[in-house]
Amino acid sequence: MSFRCKWVDVFTDRPFAGNPVAVVLGADELDGAQMQRIANWTNLSETTFLLRPTRPEADYRLRIFTPREEVPFAGHPTLGSAHAAIEAGIVTPREGTLVQECAFGLVPIAVTGERNERLVSFEVPASRVRTLDAREIAELEAILGAPLDRTAEPRLVDMGIRWTVARLADAATVLQLRPDLVRMAPFDRAFGAAGVIAFGPYPAGSDPAIEVRAFTPTHGVAEDPVCGSGNASVAVFLRETGALGAYGGGYRASQGSKVGRDGRIRISIQPDGSIHLAGQCVTCVDGTLIG
Repeated sequence: MSFRCKWVDVFTDRPFAGNPVAVVLGADELDGAQMQRIANWTNLSETTFLLRPTRPEADYRLRIFTPREEVPFAGHPTLGSAHAAIEAGIVTPREGTLVQECAFGLVPIAVTGERNERLVSFEVPASRVRTLDAREIAELEAILGAPLDRTAEPRLVDMGIRWTVARLADAATVLQLRPDLVRMAPFDRAFGAAGVIAFGPYPAGSDPAIEVRAFTPTHGVAEDPVCGSGNASVAVFLRETGALGAYGGGYRASQGSKVGRDGRIRISIQPDGSIHLAGQCVTCVDGTLIG
């Protein structure tokens, strides 16, 4: 069997930056076990498989795999797969919108611009949020090896994929983190979480406004370069703690510089209070997967 495959860098307008996702197109003949083997082989944080939809509202169906397991939803694979599907001529946005079917449900995706200027975005899904208790916060602080900003306690944010989100004093502290990933793995498993998102602000008026890092040892990836669902969870955290209003209509976040994959994520806040996450995408590989 052979399948067309694209490697897409997400959250960047230039090749070899941002966060790569491998997108296997027309993958209906593959079963879950085969998909998992391919995802393990690519060794990217996520590999996706584009399939025919099963629901009439959807333009395509997407299955998303880390090197170790399938996940119901993820941010940068959603954006990168939409970019790949449009570029391959598999789908065409209708009035600037696509609808993705995935295990989480239907995800509307907005599309503006063309080629490397194309901006792809989705509304952050409804999320369940829980504040960590004192014991859990102490353990997280020990794992990260840096004091947390206690004015807003860490939260577990669940939007189909779960992240533990913690705010630190500033962006410089986030960039200096050297967490204990061995100790983090059982902490994540206890919550059924993908990992830990740490973020901190840059000085007022800076662009980007915040620095983000995503640690995912349970998924076989020590640090995810530029994480869509993680950044979406940060925006939910800011909303839940009453801090989102300080950013007006939105902000840009920086992530990935510590792993040589510097990317930019755009968060916009709509008049109705909904949060939208957006990024640009660049295709770096366009070829055939033979197996």
